[in-house]
Amino acid sequence: MRNPFDELEPDPRAAEAARALMARLPALDEGKMFGVLVLEDGGVLHAFSGDCKLEGEWAPHVYDAEARRRIEPESDRIVKSLTAQLPSLQGRRRAAAERLRRFVSREAMRRIHDTYVLENGLGERKRLRELFTTGEPPWGAGECAAVKLLQHAIRTKRRPLALAELWWGPPPPGGARVHGAFYPACRTKCGPVLPFLLRGLDVEPRRAFRSSPRPYQTLHEDAHLTVLVKPEGLLSVPGKEESDSVLERLRAKHPNAMLVHRLDLDTSGVLLAALDGVTYRALQAQWHGVEKRYVAWLEGDVEGDGGTVELPLRVDLEQRPRQVVCHEHGRHALTRWEVLERRDGRTRVALFPRTGRTHQLRVHSAHRDGLGAPIVGDRLYGTEGQRLMLHAESLAFTHPATGERLMFKSLTPF
Repeated sequence: MRNPFDELEPDPRAAEAARALMARLPALDEGKMFGVLVLEDGGVLHAFSGDCKLEGEWAPHVYDAEARRRIEPESDRIVKSLTAQLPSLQGRRRAAAERLRRFVSREAMRRIHDTYVLENGLGERKRLRELFTTGEPPWGAGECAAVKLLQHAIRTKRRPLALAELWWGPPPPGGARVHGAFYPACRTKCGPVLPFLLRGLDVEPRRAFRSSPRPYQTLHEDAHLTVLVKPEGLLSVPGKEESDSVLERLRAKHPNAMLVHRLDLDTSGVLLAALDGVTYRALQAQWHGVEKRYVAWLEGDVEGDGGTVELPLRVDLEQRPRQVVCHEHGRHALTRWEVLERRDGRTRVALFPRTGRTHQLRVHSAHRDGLGAPIVGDRLYGTEGQRLMLHAESLAFTHPATGERLMFKSLTPF
């Protein structure tokens, strides 16, 4: 069985079962994750995350329903009573009531989490809270489709062969989910749970994206800096599981080299590196004035001929390195865009990032409050293809040592 945390495409058997499920799923007002589990006996289990009123056979919740029914009504009654009293209380009495309300809520959640007792492929049993180092699972833990599917298979003594999870329906407010797209298991809620459930089962190691063996191209090099063209599929800097990268290769020749900025693994194009600390700091100081132009094909017919997208971004805590739009905690992100061409239901655009947030152009393109059209081939925010159709076409900056204004271009390969 492939690892549920795989970053690559799901097992073909699970993908086929998932497409069969999607063919009969109704339209939803709010999107959610669904999952399928192909079994050794030829059967297929289906599940959804959380709660959902849908007809058909679905893997049951993991928790003890009868025990939960005894816990929730009483705690809800106390919390509602304290909430109703708060407007009439002041000072220490109000603070005491608020502390009591928080205590009752935490205690109720602890007792509810203890109704989740999981069993793995070896027959070992643990409560949900035991699987989290803090003893306090995040909201929604134990309710993911993958957990329901694997637990139901284990409890019914059926052997899993292939698993796939997908998003169905409108994207969440922050984006980062696409209707009908496959996703790996989440790390925040499922990270501590699935390894326990999978004990005793034959599971492959997690597959991750690997850097491309293709070399980068050098456009310019002098005593202070170098300008490169990064191929798609090559990391800019070493990752947690992959050291091969532009920086690693560059430092084999220039030990003190530092990248002034980065391009995503899936993005190709012009990349600037300093060969010493003085040049690096000087380039960083002028970075706000550096002119960057990207070209992309978007999946859809974008309204208008140009404009700006201003949506704050933060990391998706459940699916790193994905980013989400968050108006409360996100960092300011601004992109200018222009339409270059329209063809066959797609739009070719020039993108000019005014800030440099992670995945900024990808999210600003895909999000419903941005351009509303994901970049073609975007496996994170759209639909996977042969490659991400995003290329850093040009970069213009002032040389720190000579004061000369320089521009470097790389022909867009699509």
